[in-house]
Amino acid sequence: MKGGRLVQQQAEPDFAAHVIARLDEVADWCHHHGQRLTITRRLVLGLILAEERPLGAYDILSLLREYQPKAVPPTVYRALEFLLEQGLIHRIERLSAFVGCHHRLACHADCKSHKAWGVHRAQFLICRHCGRVQELEQDVVAAVLLQSARGQGFHAEAATVEIEGTCAECAAAGQSNGNEMIDH
Repeated sequence: MKGGRLVQQQAEPDFAAHVIARLDEVADWCHHHGQRLTITRRLVLGLILAEERPLGAYDILSLLREYQPKAVPPTVYRALEFLLEQGLIHRIERLSAFVGCHHRLACHADCKSHKAWGVHRAQFLICRHCGRVQELEQDVVAAVLLQSARGQGFHAEAATVEIEGTCAECAAAGQSNGNEMIDH
């Protein structure tokens, strides 16, 4: 009871069909890999996948509280930690925010790039104007960077490249390619 009225916890938002399909794929993937996709982890991932733009941890907490009113920051951070460890999301360092990984579920046991390099790698295009992030997975870029790192005796654990600029939609709308960055 809150303020004399019962607060109900809704199990899951009315996600779009493509988000639900992705969440179901992740649940199968987790089961196959001996991991648990709890209700909270599924909900946090769904909230991330449902957004066009990367979400910060406190943005996620705010959205999560609509469905789990008693959620606290550690709830979100634990879910994010699990999703990051499993390679199901990426942290965009520049924005201190999170996006879903589009490659992880397609990566199977005989994935040549992960087997060869032993790291999850991706490149991101970050639009300074609209804030959207597009994930790329260019093996040639990862190979050059990781080979260079190995040449220096460096053992890479991850390979992420963040490229800032103007997306095609913003460029078509006449946005400049100046140094302004959207606020998050």
